[in-house]
Amino acid sequence: MDITIHTSSLPHDDPDASLVFYRDVLGFEVRSDVGQGRMRWITVGPAGQPDTSILLAPPAADPGVTEDERRTITEMMAKGTYGWILLATPDLDATFEKVQAGDTEVVQEPTEQPYGIRDCAFRDPAGNLVRIQELR
Repeated sequence: MDITIHTSSLPHDDPDASLVFYRDVLGFEVRSDVGQGRMRWITVGPAGQPDTSILLAPPAADPGVTEDERRTITEMMAKGTYGWILLATPDLDATFEKVQAGDTEVVQEPTEQPYGIRDCAFRDPAGNLVRIQELR
């Protein structure tokens, strides 16, 4: 089999704030931006990696989600316990400084983990956990 990861999805509750975070703070390219208002689907990805994307999607748009489930998702997003992603960089300190300068919520400063990696963590505007691991 020849399978790759093409797109992963994260929820957003404010498409404009999510766009600023992923485009302006993380430096990702905008691949598509469709819809309007809060019902926008924004696809972003790292420059030079056109085959890897993140779809920022409104969780309320899924017709299979009940009102109770939407409420639960909204509550979990507000607490930062619903979505997360793991990114990687060769220069964690420089990346941390740039992201921190973007007025983001720092969850963890660069730390050497007991399981052998060094990483840091932020929350995006929707509350999703964004961990950034140092490539070695």
